[in-house]
Amino acid sequence: MTGSPASAGGAKRRRRIGVLLFDHVKMLDFVGPAEVFLEANQLVDGYELVFLSLDGRAVTSSMGVQVSVQAGTSAPGDFDTLIVPGSESAPGVFDDPALLSAVTDLAQRSRRVTSICSGAFALAAVGLLDGREATTHWKFAARLAASYPNVVVRPDSIFVRDGDIATSAGVAAGIDLALALVEEDHGAAVARSIAQLLLVYMQRPGGQSQFSASLRATPPRTSVARAVADYVSADPSRPSTLSDLAAHANVSTRHLTRVVRDELGMSPLEYVTSMRLEVATGWLEQGHTVAGAGRLAGFSTAVAFRRAFVARRGVTPSAYQRSFQTTGGTAPA
Repeated sequence: MTGSPASAGGAKRRRRIGVLLFDHVKMLDFVGPAEVFLEANQLVDGYELVFLSLDGRAVTSSMGVQVSVQAGTSAPGDFDTLIVPGSESAPGVFDDPALLSAVTDLAQRSRRVTSICSGAFALAAVGLLDGREATTHWKFAARLAASYPNVVVRPDSIFVRDGDIATSAGVAAGIDLALALVEEDHGAAVARSIAQLLLVYMQRPGGQSQFSASLRATPPRTSVARAVADYVSADPSRPSTLSDLAAHANVSTRHLTRVVRDELGMSPLEYVTSMRLEVATGWLEQGHTVAGAGRLAGFSTAVAFRRAFVARRGVTPSAYQRSFQTTGGTAPA
């Protein structure tokens, strides 16, 4: 990757941001970050956005909207930052050899490389993520990890920086990443002003597990794990010791622990806690108090519920409830 074109010869100039577009690209993946850099220009005039396609022609987005570009990927010149957005058609859309060749070439001409959402598949396919930590949208995370075992996938992260490579979760998370890049380039005050203008968080609380049911409790496959799930689901509030669970599954505590840990990556009691958190989350979304939701889900005290919730979600139950119970809009009479 190149050095920073912004500092060549000591002269301060605008950082060139290359945005790679292709058919079926998700519009919010690149429009969100682009707006961050355009807002930055109102304060520091620090960025030049260059939209690129393979042949320099317009592309058709996932919404069916035609998007014009300024140049083809073979256009000369280096970039400060390369942005590879994602697509709902991933990872298949990144099987195109020409597109991957363009990613490789552009990355070699860029000081730092970023991906939004499933754009991480493109970076992984050309080896840019080998041995690095990375993230993507929660619904693609397991597939990214399975397809590229040399990549350390962090499925709960909003974005991940690993050296000169940065990857982000889906759609709106591209805004979070772009704000972080602006902060790196021009300081926290500029990034904070942009966040205020766009009415977004400077630093979003918590991770993707706030949004993803699939990141909460893994569905069981084996009869032993299903027996545990059924036992807890029937009455989450009743005490569930390891002996209780083993007796219900008709196995020894040792066998129960081994099977559940092998399948779900956690102990039986940790699995019970994860299921109780799901039940409590549902009660929170229906408007119950924190104490009430915790009690109905089987937590011994409100404090125990809060601690478990923060450990798993990264935010407090009350903060989660404020964010996800309602949009805050006024219902019609």
